[in-house]
This record gives sequence, structure tokens and C-alpha cells, in this order.
Amino acid sequence: MAMLALIGVLALVIAGCACVWWTSRADDAPRWARAVSAATLALADLLSTPSRRSRRGGSDDD
Repeated sequence: MAMLALIGVLALVIAGCACVWWTSRADDAPRWARAVSAATLALADLLSTPSRRSRRGGSDDD
């Protein structure tokens, strides 16, 4: 069951990346592709922000 969930998440990630690529390459991309692209980019920004913070703020070793 967990493998099926991981495959589903992977399929969503690939589809989101394809929509980002499609909307960046073509001005006539459909509205749904632009919406999926915006959601993918927003989610990527949201997920990458905590990892950037943890790398920047952790300089306690002398």
C-alpha cells in the first residue's frame, strides 16, 4: 500500500513538472495547466523554505 502511495506521489510530481515546463515554453497553454504549474511552484517553494532556513542558521560550531 505504501508503494502505491509513493508511485502516486511520484506521478503527481512528474505531472506538475511537466505543467511547469509546458507553461514556461508556450504562451497558449490551457488554464488548467497554468493552475497546476502555479500550485506546483508554490508547493515547491513552501517545501524548500524550511530546508534553506536550517542550512543558513546552523553555524554553532567554532
